[in-house]
Amino acid sequence: MNDLSPYGHHLTERLALRAVTLDDLEVLHALHADPAVWEHFPSGRHETVERTRADVERFVAGWEANGLGYWTAWRRDTGDFVGVGGVSVRLGVAWNVYYRLSPAQQGQGFAREVASAAVAAGQVVRPDLPVTAFLLEHNGASRAVAEKSGLQVVWRGPDVGNPDPAAVRLVLADRPVETETLTTLVTHA
Repeated sequence: MNDLSPYGHHLTERLALRAVTLDDLEVLHALHADPAVWEHFPSGRHETVERTRADVERFVAGWEANGLGYWTAWRRDTGDFVGVGGVSVRLGVAWNVYYRLSPAQQGQGFAREVASAAVAAGQVVRPDLPVTAFLLEHNGASRAVAEKSGLQVVWRGPDVGNPDPAAVRLVLADRPVETETLTTLVTHA
């Protein structure tokens, strides 16, 4: 557990959310290496544990820098691993919501539960930053989660850095986003 924030260990109705630590490497690598969780962005799949380790180290640093970050999510009733999610500060101008769930745990409303907790925490910890979500337009399930968490589409356009040149990116946010902030967000891969 992370001592830097009251959000380091957070309970929702059905989930125990715990700040990501290096102890989570194995379970997070198994999740991020699973092709089933990358249906909408196959090139994002982690092929090596080193790739996952770099992400986990970045997640831990996010907690240290911002007092909030990504959690591992565990079912309160069974203790089963559900996935990972939370918020991180993106390019210094916005919170970005992230959620990735184990295929066995999808379709039960857990992504909405994690995302809603993340949006609410971001709004408290740094209310000056908009809370955003970046998703590919064809990922309807992810868009539904973001919208059920209180975010609305504020931008639609090309997905910079995506190997698929036809990919369309959506930016959703909890409020109107200034043009300068949006430009910063969507022009950096």
